[in-house]
Amino acid sequence: MAKDSTPPRNENRSAPISEAFRAFIQTGWAQPAPVSARPWPVSRNAAGRRDEISGQFPGVTLIVPAGSPKQRSNDTDYPFRPHSAFTYLTGWGHSATPGSILIAIATATGHEWELVMRGPAPRTSDEFYANAAIGEFWTGRRPTLEDVGTWLALNTREREDFELPALTGPWAIIREADPVLTAECDAVRGFTSPPALDADVERVASEMRLIKDDYEVSELRAAIASTHAGFNDIVEVLPRSIGHARGERIVEGAFHSRARLEGNSVGYDSIVASGSHACILHWVTNDGPISPGDLLLVDAGVERDSLYTADITRTIPVSGTFTPHQREVYEAVLEAADVAFAMVKPGVSFHEIHDTAMAVIATRVSDWGFLPVSLTKSLKKTSQLHRRFMIHGTSHHLGLDVHDCAHARKERYLQGTLAAGMVFTIEPGLYFQPDDETVPAEWRGIGVRIEDNILVTATGAENLSAAIPRSVAAVEDWMAG
Repeated sequence: MAKDSTPPRNENRSAPISEAFRAFIQTGWAQPAPVSARPWPVSRNAAGRRDEISGQFPGVTLIVPAGSPKQRSNDTDYPFRPHSAFTYLTGWGHSATPGSILIAIATATGHEWELVMRGPAPRTSDEFYANAAIGEFWTGRRPTLEDVGTWLALNTREREDFELPALTGPWAIIREADPVLTAECDAVRGFTSPPALDADVERVASEMRLIKDDYEVSELRAAIASTHAGFNDIVEVLPRSIGHARGERIVEGAFHSRARLEGNSVGYDSIVASGSHACILHWVTNDGPISPGDLLLVDAGVERDSLYTADITRTIPVSGTFTPHQREVYEAVLEAADVAFAMVKPGVSFHEIHDTAMAVIATRVSDWGFLPVSLTKSLKKTSQLHRRFMIHGTSHHLGLDVHDCAHARKERYLQGTLAAGMVFTIEPGLYFQPDDETVPAEWRGIGVRIEDNILVTATGAENLSAAIPRSVAAVEDWMAG
């Protein structure tokens, strides 16, 4: 691996540096204040995870990059977020140093783990003040290798002069985490196509996360509590958003403020959808007005500094009370959610949750006369016409990623069975598009989704987000309050 110098971008805009200025700026700096250097509680959990994945890949050297900042435009980047597999196996969340790499060198008895990272820049280096990409004058002081090693209970090594190890045995990398490093690994290994081992490591890292430990559940509880506070903020600012040309953004901004105050950020782009925008499943433009009589669908979640995120949806009546049609749709969606939740317990098939919720959705749209075939025929796998009004799935796993465990095998995920410690969503919905001529005009433009975060327990399930109002009466009281 070439020396990681990370050259500054747009060097043609850089002012020339005189020797007099260099001599002046490199001197006169006080020693940095000491930081708390004691192991983080999560370091014990992460160590156990490393032992588990080590046992599944004997003799294979593993490379798990944190990744690097992703370009937004020209010389500006998106805020850095480490790859979820890196955070899961180290415990290092939002404060992780870009470019860090977790490496497990295969030995005769298992693996030797070490963290390769970029330590603080010496004040005698040009990087400190002249490199806007990584210079600490620009991006803030980086923690020392010693501090990080103590926090995470890992051996650490300086990234600047690190070279890929000369290995005789097999090795694998989480490919999507750092494309540049992956390309270098491929060149060293002598091939360009992704090897099966790489996919296996990514799969195992995902499947390990299907079951959450106590630390993960506590972080998810905290994320949900902050999200509840964010929804209360939304209700509070709603009167100010009504009638504004971009009222959706007033709501979005209120929730984002809460996410930044109590967490790292939002866990995904918030969906703030008023009126018929609620029928657009991933409406994230959020530039529309909020009008009296509308329903407002908000799908949002606070991401903790640990990077664990909530994922909650509530649909509220802007005027404070549901109209008869809005109430009818809302209660159908709530029934689907409650029936699905009632069946959650260890041993139940994951896909049964969806099938159960969809049976309620199908029944309701059939009762309303919106299907051109009988309910029995629509429920057949060869028909499924009711999906016109709910095209998405009912559940997905939740954790470090809002759609967690994405690389798990279908037989462990969609076709798998529930087990204690799993956390996932239940989020049925009904959406009657504003131009859908198969439904009466008075139903068009109504979109409702109710989404909760569910923990499987030893004997059943817990709705972690049940405190956020969800029944018709509770929502209307919430609005009145």
